[in-house]
Amino acid sequence: MKIRSKETIFIVFLCLFLLIQPVEAEVFPVNAYFFYGTGCPHCAVEKDFLYDVLENEYPSLTVYEYEIYNNRENALLLQNLAEQLNLNIEGIPFLIIGDESFVGWSNTITPGLLREKVYECSVIKCSDVVAQAIENISGIESEPEIVEPDSEIDPESEQDKKMITLPFFGTVDALGFSLPVLTIIIGALDGFNPCAMWVLLFLISLLLGMKDKKRMWVLGSAFIITSAFVYFLFMVAWLNLIIFLGFVTWIRIVIGLVALGGGIYSIKEFLFNKMNGCKVAGASGKKKMFERMKSIVKENSLWLALGGIITLAFAVNLVELVCSAGLPAIYTQVLALNALPAWKYYMYILLYILFFMLDDLFVFFVTMKTLQMTGITTKYTKVARLVGGTIMIAIGLMLIFRPEWLMFG
Repeated sequence: MKIRSKETIFIVFLCLFLLIQPVEAEVFPVNAYFFYGTGCPHCAVEKDFLYDVLENEYPSLTVYEYEIYNNRENALLLQNLAEQLNLNIEGIPFLIIGDESFVGWSNTITPGLLREKVYECSVIKCSDVVAQAIENISGIESEPEIVEPDSEIDPESEQDKKMITLPFFGTVDALGFSLPVLTIIIGALDGFNPCAMWVLLFLISLLLGMKDKKRMWVLGSAFIITSAFVYFLFMVAWLNLIIFLGFVTWIRIVIGLVALGGGIYSIKEFLFNKMNGCKVAGASGKKKMFERMKSIVKENSLWLALGGIITLAFAVNLVELVCSAGLPAIYTQVLALNALPAWKYYMYILLYILFFMLDDLFVFFVTMKTLQMTGITTKYTKVARLVGGTIMIAIGLMLIFRPEWLMFG
């Protein structure tokens, strides 16, 4: 009986072994929807990764491309997808796989996230939310086109295309500037406008008549710090608005036209405005501001005087934003074209503000140390108008016709 039991068990296991055949795991097709802009360096990196790495690792992956800078239908498609799928599109590159979206590119983070998602959708079939949404969007082609990777471009011929001729400067390499250098230049030029300088100079003249040196430093520093803070808030708000709307081509074109208009205005002021003052604040406005400052500085309570100075700085810098002819808006548009982590955006804005405030800081600290007014007047803005106007015209033309030249890899 024992022998027969062993034989029976052996036969059962043998039959099971012969009956059970190895079953290969099913591999599901995976669709990736890639939204990018021509010339965007981060888009180019992600595009290479999708084609050269992921498609080789996962043959079931199909990449659909949508260029949004020059293709209005693709930009509208992205806008409609954002509404249909409740997506927060902060910039490009923008990739959707299954029901998950990926914004921007990080060399250390993004590749791992994309690999993980493609693998997940290849072994567990993911819902294709983009394909479903496209069917519900009227007026948009439902069948996306698969675009082959761009053919290899001759670097030398591309470099020749990025040489531009500027008045007074001659031929300049459009890519010769890095984003930090451009930040410093535009920030410094923005600082050389007279709308806030005349207020600071008058405030300093009032402070110099005070015997309390501590009070002088507190009130003067409060004006400088508040001015910087107001400008920071304004530029952050502009940046977030432009990032939200940045994939719409006409927004970029409108800001490019603002840059052209501001540049032409600055050069006109250089040629015809001998006073180089701020036209936004007229004589009556200045008189009221002077009277207000006198009353603030003479306040017996330091806290009341401090509050008055902070309020004054807010008001003055709102006027200065008009006088700056849109430079902050133009710069934030350039900044938004570069796909960066949020903290880098804010660091660049802080760098901009540092150089924007340099002239105010110089005048304030020299005067406080020497207890004498410096010889700086609004005449120092004359050259800044010429240089700033020329650069604004160049940036305006690039925003309209060659936005990729303002993207720094």
